[in-house]
Amino acid sequence: MPSALRQPQLFEPSLASCYTGPLANFTPPLIGGTPPLEAFKTARWRNADWLKEDLSRFAEQYPGGDQRAVVSIWSKWHLSALTVPTLTANLLLNRDLPVGLDDMQVIFNDKGATSRLWLPHEGTSITTHDPFERFATLIEQHWAPLIEQLAAISGAAQRVFWSNAGGYLDFYVNALGEHPLANRQAFEAAKALLEARNLPNGKRNPLFQPVRYFTPKGSEEVKRVRKLCCLRYLLDEFDTCGTCPLEGCDLEARKRAKQVAR
Repeated sequence: MPSALRQPQLFEPSLASCYTGPLANFTPPLIGGTPPLEAFKTARWRNADWLKEDLSRFAEQYPGGDQRAVVSIWSKWHLSALTVPTLTANLLLNRDLPVGLDDMQVIFNDKGATSRLWLPHEGTSITTHDPFERFATLIEQHWAPLIEQLAAISGAAQRVFWSNAGGYLDFYVNALGEHPLANRQAFEAAKALLEARNLPNGKRNPLFQPVRYFTPKGSEEVKRVRKLCCLRYLLDEFDTCGTCPLEGCDLEARKRAKQVAR
């Protein structure tokens, strides 16, 4: 066929090819093939004893530290590593990654925190803009069962871990909005998820408005503040983080928050 009559080749961007712009400093997950020897199945976390064993390695950094804070910080590492590729595929490629606990594997760093994912494939096509359906795999098959386990093990309320998850969801949705492959309809669905007060079954949406934005009096800078504290200040190694709702509170207020988190 003459070159002038050839149809241009159409191709679908791979997940790894999306790691440019706001994603340039992140590492994409490993896709397909044989998982590396250091990877292990997250399905093991359905067993509380196995999850406790995996958390104990991370906890060694904080001897005698408050268990609620230690597990919350561990969850932030894991949730961040999980949320970035999941949102990248969902919002840029309209693909639902296989991130259910029973489908994926993780690789820990030398501190015992999640640093990279292994996934069996690049996901399936998403054909809906319903916010709860778009993110059902992530929320129902990974976040929900894991958060239930983490809360039971640590003694922290489930809402602490949902706040961690929602905080990352909010942050990365906004960050990915600057990506050249950004899909407006997908982004609207993600924002609708964070603005829905209730789930389709009528129950409270644990991801409802995890973060608030306001401009402090006398300042032009918009401040981003979490709805709930992640509890990291309970460890001697940390103070409050930059988005903590307790910033500027006195010690008595922190003590009261500590009791609420139990």
